[in-house]
Amino acid sequence: MILLKNATAVNADGMTETDILVNNGVIERLEKNIDAPEAEVVDCEGKLVFPGFIDMHCHLRDPGQTHKEDIATGARAALRGGYTAVCCMPNTVPPVDNPAIVTYICDKARAADAAAVYPIGAITRGQAGKELCEFGKMKAAGAIAVSDDGKPVEKGAVMLNALKYAKTFGIPLISHSEDKTISADGVVNEGENATVAGLKAIPKAAESAAVARDVLLAEEADARIHIAHVSTARSVEIIRGAKAIGVKVTCETCPHYFAATDDEILSYNTNAKINPPLRDESDVAAVIAGIADGTIDVIATDHAPHARDEKNVEFDYAPFGSVGLETAFAVAYTHLVLTDTIKLTDLCRLMSTRPAEILGLDGGIIAVGARADLAVIDPDDEYTVDANSFASKSKNCVFDGWRLKGRVVRVFVGGEEKSF
Repeated sequence: MILLKNATAVNADGMTETDILVNNGVIERLEKNIDAPEAEVVDCEGKLVFPGFIDMHCHLRDPGQTHKEDIATGARAALRGGYTAVCCMPNTVPPVDNPAIVTYICDKARAADAAAVYPIGAITRGQAGKELCEFGKMKAAGAIAVSDDGKPVEKGAVMLNALKYAKTFGIPLISHSEDKTISADGVVNEGENATVAGLKAIPKAAESAAVARDVLLAEEADARIHIAHVSTARSVEIIRGAKAIGVKVTCETCPHYFAATDDEILSYNTNAKINPPLRDESDVAAVIAGIADGTIDVIATDHAPHARDEKNVEFDYAPFGSVGLETAFAVAYTHLVLTDTIKLTDLCRLMSTRPAEILGLDGGIIAVGARADLAVIDPDDEYTVDANSFASKSKNCVFDGWRLKGRVVRVFVGGEEKSF
């Protein structure tokens, strides 16, 4: 039994000054001045207590690339970021395209005894974009959603069938919306900075045209679709319009799309090589507006670990991706809440409540009877990001060296405090 005293509990629908009594993994009481002599007391004076964050989109590289990350290190990195659950994408080696690999991930996650890890199964076998995987069997083994993230489903007919198939099994489909015939061999956002840096450019239409196609296909199938890592103004506009006419679309963005711009590439920092690429100020403003008005449902990390020697090469040859599990909350708090763009309750919705709703998971709320997945935050702790101190095996963080505010100090998963 644990008693969190003097907490400021943050839910999507409001904030409450309260004590939180946790017993047998669930929240038993929520009220002021709880007296529970048998409980371990945790003083939360001056702290914020959120429902544990849920990351809908991360890469844990296990199986096959465990020199970059593995289930255990990724789950510990998640805890440091206040995440009590993460969903790992299927672009492993081999891909997560069958129940056996789903089971492998679930077993390793249980053994890690850290944040919960939910596998996302592939849409197509081998992520080759041709033959659909067996969604039902992967779901039965523990897959929480399906996606070919890392690769788009290029053929519209395959995506349409996948949406119908996912609807049949009641499993979310997460789309990496990219037209590879447009992005081709580009490495950065098309614009002035790409020209100045002399780097191959990716037109914004590579994302937004694919988002438009996928939204239309979801409307045709009358099925749910979740658009991953939204980064352009046109994508936000398309999704906003689709929602207005009743299309069952949800979407996410990532901290690097609302806090950073493609100015980061001018120093040839390969940690700023991300897919979709960092955008210009107009896109950043549109993403922020989409967050503020509710068009964007979720903040995800797209945590994408790579070893130092893989990133320490010429920009053209470096892999895409930045790690983000350990910085996401602080970046969002610093750049969205402290700028008065959104409220703490909105941040709870974006990082806890909506991910739980979209994925059909327990969590995302602090309430009597709810599972005690909790993140305790010191909102006044200001610090400089030091990627070398990360729990993640990889240190390729675009926010390395940034000054941020808001540090996770304690995390409870199912009522049990986890060390990190």
